[in-house]
Amino acid sequence: MNTVQPIRDPQKIKLIKQNLRRRNSRDWFLFIMGINTGLRISDLLPLRVRDVRNQTHIVIKEKKTGKTKRFPINYSLKELIESYTFDMQDYDYLFPSHKTDLPIQRGQAYKILNQAASEAGLTEIGTHTMRKTFGYFYYKQTKDVAMLQKIFGHSAPSITLRYIGIEQEQIDESLFNFSL
Repeated sequence: MNTVQPIRDPQKIKLIKQNLRRRNSRDWFLFIMGINTGLRISDLLPLRVRDVRNQTHIVIKEKKTGKTKRFPINYSLKELIESYTFDMQDYDYLFPSHKTDLPIQRGQAYKILNQAASEAGLTEIGTHTMRKTFGYFYYKQTKDVAMLQKIFGHSAPSITLRYIGIEQEQIDESLFNFSL
C-alpha cells in the first residue's frame, strides 16, 4: 500500500477545488466535505442529503470502528451544503453515481481525486489525503494534537502526528541544513 500525504499548500488546494468545480459539483463537493470534516471516505460516500441539510451536526456510525461520531457543521460548510443540495431530495445520496442509484464507490472517488491532484502537480494522493489535509491544517492552526487525536480516534499523539505528516516534516526540517 502506498503512503499518501496531506496537501500542505493552500494554493494547491485552491487549484484542486477549481479543477473539480469545472468538472462537476459532485466531485468538487466531495473534496470540500473531505477536507472540512476529516471523515473517512467510507463514511462520506454513503451520506444522504437528509444527513447534512438543515442539520447542526453530521452524525454517523463509523464504518471502520463502529463508533458513533458527531461532527459539527460550521457556518461556511452549512452554506455550501445548502447551495449544493438545493435541488436534491432528502433521500438522495450526496455523491450519487451517474450509472447507478447508489453513491460513487471508493475506487471512483480515488480516480476523481487523483486526477485533480495530478493536474495540480501533486503525487502521493489518495482518498485519505482529504482526511490528512484536514488534520494537517487543523494542527497547524491550533497546535492541539490532543484534540486532533480525539477527533481522529487515534490512541496516541505520536500516531496522529505521523498520520498527518508532521513527524516526517519535522525530521526533514531538522536534517535539511545538517551537514558534517
